[in-house]
Amino acid sequence: MTIISQIKFIVDVGVGRSIEEWLISQNFDVVSVASINPEMSDAEIIELASFENAIIITMDKDFGELVFKNNFIHKGILLLRLEDAVAEEKLAAIQNILPDQQTQLKNKFSVYQNGRLRTR
Repeated sequence: MTIISQIKFIVDVGVGRSIEEWLISQNFDVVSVASINPEMSDAEIIELASFENAIIITMDKDFGELVFKNNFIHKGILLLRLEDAVAEEKLAAIQNILPDQQTQLKNKFSVYQNGRLRTR
């Protein structure tokens, strides 16, 4: 089933090419940090995502500090807490979250861990 969406994603380094490819196959607009500049700072990624009106998909917990301690404004961050996960496990997590919960990711800080999605 293909998802038709206006939601745009910024995929952080470390998330994986298989997720990027799947999102593209589902007609999401996707920007890969690895293809722009793999050395981008987290703050630069948030700035890019805000400019692009995009949700960040990351495995980097430092985004939480930027949002909650430093009050960075964002358009949505999805933190995958999948330490040591292989590409198939990461992809399965994204496929579990989308399409049913894509709208609740917008402008929220979301964490996916142990099969559960929490947003705030």
